Amino acid sequence: MNRKVQRIEFRFGKVGNLAPLMAAAAMILWAALSQSNVNGYVLAFFAALVTGVIFAKDEKAYGEALVHGLSKPMFAVIVLAVILAAVSGKLISASGAVQTIAAYVVAAGFTGKLFVAASFLITCLLAFATGTSVGTYFVVIPILFPVGVMAGAAPDFMIGAIVSGAAFGDNLGPISDTTIASSATQHADLGTVVKTRTRYSLPAAAGALILFLLFPQTSNGALVLEGSEGRVNPVSLTMLVIPVVIIVLCMMRKHLITALSWGILAGIAAGLLFGIYTVEDLVAFPGGFSVSGAIIEAITGTAGTVAMLIGVFALLGVLECSGFFEDVGVLLGRLAKKERSTEATIVLSVGILSMVTGVISVAIVALGDLINEIGEKAGVNRYRRANLMDCTGCVFCFLAPWTVHCVIPAQLTAAFGEEAAVAPGSVPFVNYYSLCMLVILAAAVAAGYGRKPPKAER
Repeated sequence: MNRKVQRIEFRFGKVGNLAPLMAAAAMILWAALSQSNVNGYVLAFFAALVTGVIFAKDEKAYGEALVHGLSKPMFAVIVLAVILAAVSGKLISASGAVQTIAAYVVAAGFTGKLFVAASFLITCLLAFATGTSVGTYFVVIPILFPVGVMAGAAPDFMIGAIVSGAAFGDNLGPISDTTIASSATQHADLGTVVKTRTRYSLPAAAGALILFLLFPQTSNGALVLEGSEGRVNPVSLTMLVIPVVIIVLCMMRKHLITALSWGILAGIAAGLLFGIYTVEDLVAFPGGFSVSGAIIEAITGTAGTVAMLIGVFALLGVLECSGFFEDVGVLLGRLAKKERSTEATIVLSVGILSMVTGVISVAIVALGDLINEIGEKAGVNRYRRANLMDCTGCVFCFLAPWTVHCVIPAQLTAAFGEEAAVAPGSVPFVNYYSLCMLVILAAAVAAGYGRKPPKAER
């Protein structure tokens, strides 16, 4: 299991090396332009894997590279999280809690743009506190998204507000894996990194908040979600114990899988205790080789997303074993000459790898040593390097429609019916935080914004 995977080579040199990636890119573009759901992206990544077989010189080594990508711990964590989150979300949505909250929200007049902006701020706080953007999606979307849609907010903008808030927390949170990775790889003090990062993240958050207050589309009347009867049942609010348990455990630095599992157990206990569910509502064996109930419906509903994740991580294994990541780092490293060109190289290299891998911390760790080396030579201080790396990842990784930051939110919205479903390709256009951060990054590199080092480095 731990043996080193053989490096793979492709026919036709660099052309063959890039063939799987180009096949994926072409299919992803097709899916995005067609406003496809998650299944379009599933086809894209499996098309890439099949294309690679044609060009691989050693088919056995190619197969081992695919398995190598699937053996990464991150793959198992994300897949299990997707499945468990679907179950927890189903327990909340099927209980009537969403309709009850929505009724109270509408009665209070807290609708449309106001609710979108509030959702952004709430998600910012939760993601900052828990340090996980993906975990935040699983907690927030099953509640805030359908409530917002029922309160008159357009589905696209509701999901944009939530993804934007998650990006902020991932970017600035002191316990975020990206914050820790960026500071550790550049040998920078974590506290000072967070303090100096506010130069970038707070203006981006302020810009996003203004945009969410000004531009979100609203509907004339509340959209009736699939399966909703508009019933108000105060007892159903006890199911909010699920997100409470998950948030508390994440803040206690428990593993995401553990937190989601305890949330599900708490939800099942509360549902049965207060008569919201019967055992048959959750799990039933009606005969005829069939299984029914909310839990199995939630699990099977994740099939498309899990299939896409298999394709993504298998392709990552191919790219890693082909030397793609090293080639990108070396190529961009040659562009680093002076301070400004070095900063541009940092942004380009982390941006490309975060989009390709779909995991910001992986890109940061992969390029950490190279960026540390070229940054020291060009005189870019360690805090500046750490901030550029993290902010870049929270732009490009969050704006790539095939990453978990677009696919998982889109998959979670699909649970509320076709009218509320958001396509992965639509998410980047309403992620105002990442778009504002892109503007700030451009100003940082071109005009030197935020370049002044902290007192410790002067």
